[in-house]
Amino acid sequence: MTDIRSMTEEELEKELAAMGEKKFRAAQIFEWLHRHRAESFEQMSSLPAALRGRLAESFSLVTLRPVRILTSQTDGTKKFLFELPDGNVIESVWMRYRHGNSVCISSQVGCRMGCRFCASTLDGLVRGLTASEMLEQVYRIGSLTGERVDSIVVMGSGEPLDNYDALVRFIRLATNPKGQDISNRGITVSTCGLVPEIYRLADEGLGITLALSLHASDDETRRRLMPIARKYDLAEILAACKAYFHKTGRRISYEYSLVHGVNDTRKEAQALGRLLSGQNCHVNLIPVNPIKERDFTRSGREQIEAFQKTLEGCGINATIRREMGRDIDGACGQLRRSYLKKEAEERKTL
Repeated sequence: MTDIRSMTEEELEKELAAMGEKKFRAAQIFEWLHRHRAESFEQMSSLPAALRGRLAESFSLVTLRPVRILTSQTDGTKKFLFELPDGNVIESVWMRYRHGNSVCISSQVGCRMGCRFCASTLDGLVRGLTASEMLEQVYRIGSLTGERVDSIVVMGSGEPLDNYDALVRFIRLATNPKGQDISNRGITVSTCGLVPEIYRLADEGLGITLALSLHASDDETRRRLMPIARKYDLAEILAACKAYFHKTGRRISYEYSLVHGVNDTRKEAQALGRLLSGQNCHVNLIPVNPIKERDFTRSGREQIEAFQKTLEGCGINATIRREMGRDIDGACGQLRRSYLKKEAEERKTL
């Protein structure tokens, strides 16, 4: 059946017209789906009962079931493990900041990018999420917390630009004034550097923030950390980022995970400063979250602060990411992986 929450209002109008329904019903249904975050057709009380029945027969209404909800004792961050309609599980994070509430969502079940410091990619890619499954993470978290989501970061499990069409549809629905009306400027999409898709995104007219997972100032180090670097070198990626800035006017954010003894030296910071010189950008320094399947360790606080000061001395705006939810497997893929491992162990004992 057709996934109704992934449909635009215009698509709904066409479907309803084919069913012999009046055009204004599309606006009502769209509002129920996206403003009221309806979990069933029965909840759409302003619609005639007969129409609700026809909708249930003709469309699927995707909802996510919370499997686990963890709350950080240090900062109140909440991590959600959601079950999808097909039984797969994904994770999302809710964070409270002074400027509002932010949700970090997943765009895929697993990931095929193979970044060496990320738990999301250890079991490979299962599939991309639909627009409705991405929206549902935002909607269910809003319902479960009872608070408005002010901004969205597509930086959870998966490579968003590897699921391009669903991602763009999700953004257009999330920012629709008849739905949650989240600001385009309040949405950040993180990518490891799929060059053709960065150029495509620049032409969408969305005005969202692009965050590039950089993690190195030279191609050799980046290839060691990120397999995608074997396909696109730094020159190609930075050219795409500059094109994105010139097309959208949106400053690029470069994500830089600091790995002890790999990319955290003063020499690396100076090279990064030269690489980004003259760009209107921001560097977000991230203390890497160790995962037991890899031998990488995080840099010390003094090393991280020295790296930041060196970048600032080169005229680069740099901040150290505030760590949220470290006590609840806050990093991408950790909660899902521990859940799947437990499930597998329990099956063995049956």
